[in-house]
Amino acid sequence: MTLSNYKKIAFLTGTRADFGKIKSLIQILQNNNELEPHIFVTGMHMMDKYGLTLIEVQNCGFKNISTFENYTNESTMDLTLAKTIEGFSTYIKQLNPDLIIVHGDRLEAMAGAIVGSLNNILVAHIEGGELSGTIDELIRHSVSKLSHIHFVSNDSAEKRLIQMGELPESIYKIGSPDVDIMFSDNLPNLKEVKSYYDIPFDNYGVVMFHPVTTEVDKMKTHALNFVEALKKSNKNYVVIFPNNDLGSTFIIDAYNQLENNKAFRIFPSIRFEYFLMLLKSTDFIIGNSSAGIREAPYYGIPTINIGTRQENRSLHSHIINVGYEVDDILNALDSDLSKVTTNTESFGSGNSAELFLKSLLSTKFWELNHQKQFRDNA
Repeated sequence: MTLSNYKKIAFLTGTRADFGKIKSLIQILQNNNELEPHIFVTGMHMMDKYGLTLIEVQNCGFKNISTFENYTNESTMDLTLAKTIEGFSTYIKQLNPDLIIVHGDRLEAMAGAIVGSLNNILVAHIEGGELSGTIDELIRHSVSKLSHIHFVSNDSAEKRLIQMGELPESIYKIGSPDVDIMFSDNLPNLKEVKSYYDIPFDNYGVVMFHPVTTEVDKMKTHALNFVEALKKSNKNYVVIFPNNDLGSTFIIDAYNQLENNKAFRIFPSIRFEYFLMLLKSTDFIIGNSSAGIREAPYYGIPTINIGTRQENRSLHSHIINVGYEVDDILNALDSDLSKVTTNTESFGSGNSAELFLKSLLSTKFWELNHQKQFRDNA
């Protein structure tokens, strides 16, 4: 189907995680004559402390990349949100896009949705209608209400959005876009990944532990307990820094205890495709990252999920849920962590980018009313 005129699509990315979700969607638009992708890079991508993952975005060869440093000297999320709104608003007024695309439950996504909705620009939200837990829960649903269009992972997410009064015709079910890359033929081999990151282990666990903002007063203790359990377990680990939410400093400080410990390799960030290969080949993943809930089951990798951060997410039966105490974590590490077979169809079949492109090339997509409507459930 041919559109009446080409459309500018503005993607906003603030973290290595959300970039992994939108990467395949940007890729499929790169050489399309009717859809012109632009990328606004901000947040953790711009911070040396977290691996300056802007470089990863640039290395993809994408066109039309713009950058903005949104973090202030303050540690509060509201001031960062305000600065992101200011920077993205300036960018949008210069670009004048036809559509803004945001992902998930981060404050950068909220900034993008606010700017778009207040400037009468269509906003599309990827993976709305899901359950996050903690402050992310509030952000995700707020972004959904500020968005006009929804690209969801599954039937459950679609149902929740309809419960929230969103129009069924504004919802497109495309699965989880990172699954496209998970089963791509272009992933590096494990030998290449281990060589690049100097990982000597034949067997290892992947560690991804993020702060829980609603438990920030306890995060120092939680982080120290976590590290103590890892040290006592006598296993090898590939450790990846947390996101930069309030409380991340406690986790990074606790990781300092692991320096010069040969059982640990610690990284601020790892390239997305390289991370996927490490995940695919690991014995297990431990922490509280959504990677243990969403990506790990696709590879049959067992997950030890710690604490409350993921308690509302879709949980498979093989996931071991434990508290923050050292003994509880050690007991989980001593349990059966053999690979599993799980039903992962609820997150798509690896064709999200194709379904996404098909949606954008439909004239019906662009005819959606910019004025939001609330539809009462029957």
